[in-house]
Amino acid sequence: MDAIPHGTSETRDGGLHLLRYELHLPHPVVRIWAAVATPEGLPTWLAAADVLEPRVGGAVALRWLNTNVEGQHTITQGTVTAWDPERVAEYTVAVLGRIRFHLEPSGEDATTVRFTHEFRGTDELRLDCLAGWHQHFELLADALDGRPVTDWSTWTADRWRELRDEYVSRP
Repeated sequence: MDAIPHGTSETRDGGLHLLRYELHLPHPVVRIWAAVATPEGLPTWLAAADVLEPRVGGAVALRWLNTNVEGQHTITQGTVTAWDPERVAEYTVAVLGRIRFHLEPSGEDATTVRFTHEFRGTDELRLDCLAGWHQHFELLADALDGRPVTDWSTWTADRWRELRDEYVSRP
């Protein structure tokens, strides 16, 4: 599998950040959907979905299984704000803002994932999030290739720091 491409970002008035990633993954839509929109798939690369009501207006509660650089878990609750099975899953949650996965088939066994994350915050938070999503998308690719994260206690911030440094140096 090719490396995960760097995400892009734009900042609008009032510190509203919009991060974008476009991933080309060699797996069918149904497999990607299971990873980004089910309580069984999400913990293999991102977070435990303690609650996920699969419908617009449904509740969602995500609990990150890795810790930040201070050793804390991110826990957030919100609402499913878009839901079109095997096409769009969007969650708007208290800590992160709006996160959206848009899936498009790319041939028989490949999928393009257009991911956006919209939130308010500092430029430092923008860089943190770019690095964090990038690392989690690397973990998603591994999970889809049969190497899911099974022991989050082994996670370290080393790769995140490396990625953050890359994003700092990007125009």
